Amino acid sequence: MPTSQGLLFARHIEDRCAQLDRLLGELGYDTLLIHSGRSQMRLFDDQAPPFRAHAAFASWVPLPFVPDCLLEFRAGHKPRLWFVQPKDYWHVAPEPPASWWADALDVAIVADGAEWEACFRRQGVMAVIGRERDLGEHLDGADLNPARLVSGLHEMRTQKTAWERECMAQANDIAAGAHLAAAAAFESDASELEIHLAYVAAARQDQDHLPYNSIVALNENGAVLHYQHRSAWPPEQMRSFLIDAGADRHGYAADVTRTWTQPEHGDFDDLIEAMDRAQLRLCDQVRAGVSFVDLHRQAHLAVAAVLEQAEIVRMSPDAMVESGVSSYFFPHGLGHFIGAQVHDVAGLVDASGKSLPPPSAYPFLRLTRNLEPGNVLTIEPGLYFIPMLLEQLKASAFSAKVDWSQVEALRPFGGIRIEDNVLVTEGDAVNFTRQAFARQAG
Repeated sequence: MPTSQGLLFARHIEDRCAQLDRLLGELGYDTLLIHSGRSQMRLFDDQAPPFRAHAAFASWVPLPFVPDCLLEFRAGHKPRLWFVQPKDYWHVAPEPPASWWADALDVAIVADGAEWEACFRRQGVMAVIGRERDLGEHLDGADLNPARLVSGLHEMRTQKTAWERECMAQANDIAAGAHLAAAAAFESDASELEIHLAYVAAARQDQDHLPYNSIVALNENGAVLHYQHRSAWPPEQMRSFLIDAGADRHGYAADVTRTWTQPEHGDFDDLIEAMDRAQLRLCDQVRAGVSFVDLHRQAHLAVAAVLEQAEIVRMSPDAMVESGVSSYFFPHGLGHFIGAQVHDVAGLVDASGKSLPPPSAYPFLRLTRNLEPGNVLTIEPGLYFIPMLLEQLKASAFSAKVDWSQVEALRPFGGIRIEDNVLVTEGDAVNFTRQAFARQAG
């Protein structure tokens, strides 16, 4: 008897196939092939970076770490997965597809990619999704990554199926437990590397299987938005801890950020609590029909209100936002779509594929659409003390409005970011991340 996750996956495939059949018919294609990709050796080396299938493949097949597989779609036929299970004594071969999901596809297990090459010689008009370096010799007139088809596939992924939503909720459960383990390591004065190891152990996912490279930042390192190092040695004084780390479930991502401080640092803890309240209010504003650009501006007003209430900046929130002062403390976008990619596709176009570039005031915004039911996105306002931006603010016409003694006292704490993954519905939003932390607390 099919399991509940098997039923969800089967419905996911059924719904996506119906959408794809319509799309291929509109564009005049008889066949679509999606290649999972291949590992590529580093230059002058026999080592390759860890492999992960691109999201166009992983959104159909819950095996994001298996290379050189091929999906074959033909209108009116069950999708066929050519699953490559090489005979290899150098590496462990991938496990065969589990029946709970494989039953939704026509699975052919083969020893190498040569056994699916005949797919490229079928009659009819063909489109192919993949890299030319992997498939170029086979294309023979097929359209590689045609723009209108790619745009349509991206648009399909903006509204998550019940299967995808369940995967993302489970990924948040994994991430929430691992975040709490990381916080406990911070409280015991662990180094960035030790905190990271506590996180991956609690998540039971190797770093190569997490959806992105975790940010584990102590003290002033929290002011580096994509901090990429992990010191093996704890700092002389523990002040603050920012962790941006996710988890994977069947190829779908959680993307969660939390900020912590030691008990004796009350002023920074007050800022964290104020930002947490502001972030929750922004999550509550997530609704179908809401412009994410407008919501991003609300985030700037919220961060500005925190700065005003803490008497860090002596300006009204409106004045801070209109003058651009808030951007010195909050320089990135409020959030992005999330799914089979962490920064998921189609955030900067409308449903027809028309470009929706970010406004000039907010060039790093990754999502500019009006929200629709089924969208899953991150809400991640931040408040940072970034030396380069603070120097620019100090040289600006608004320098006298800033309490620089407070700024200097807070600079060693780096910054604050709080990030949740939120599902848009017809009514109230569903906050996967807060629900996951509540379950951990229970």
